[in-house]
Amino acid sequence: MAITRLGGANAITGTIPQGNIANASLGAVTALPASITTGKVLQVVTATDNTPLSSSSTSYIDTGLSASITPSSSSNKVLVIVTTGVHGVDAATSQGMYLKLVRDSTDLIQQNSWGSHPTITYIYGQGHCFNYLDSPSSTSSTTYKLQYKSGDGTNHVLENGSTAVMTLLEVSA
Repeated sequence: MAITRLGGANAITGTIPQGNIANASLGAVTALPASITTGKVLQVVTATDNTPLSSSSTSYIDTGLSASITPSSSSNKVLVIVTTGVHGVDAATSQGMYLKLVRDSTDLIQQNSWGSHPTITYIYGQGHCFNYLDSPSSTSSTTYKLQYKSGDGTNHVLENGSTAVMTLLEVSA
C-alpha cells in the first residue's frame, strides 16, 4: 500500500510491506465478517403519475399513483417514498385534504395535507412527501397506492403539470 505524508520539506512517500497489513490491502477485502449485519437494497421500483384529479369526496378515492413489487423474502421490508403535489381547496370552511398509503387492501398511513383554514377559500401549490417502512411479510406481488379525500370542498391533485412519484425499495432483513 502506497503512503504519502504531506508537509513540505518533511514529505515522506513509500510503500507499506504487505506483511504489515492484515488484509494485504483494502482492495483485498471482499466481505464483512458474518457478525456484522447490513441491510441491502435488493430492488427498486418507481412509478409516476401526472393525471390531474379534482374531487370533493369525503371518502378515499384512488389517485393514479401505484406501484407493485414482489419481495424476495417474507422477512424483507419495503421502504415506500411518495412525493406528490396537492393544489387546493375551493371552500371557505375547508377541513383540509387527506392522503393515505395503502398496501393491497391494508391502510398503512394517513397524512393530513393541511389543517382547517376557515378564512382561506383557495390554497395553491403544496408539495407533499412522506416515507413509510413497511413489513409486508409476503413473497407475492404487493401493490402500493396513494388515495385521497377531502375534508370539505374540492381538492386538486397534480394540477399545472405536477408529477407524483412513488419509489419502492426492497430492503433485506
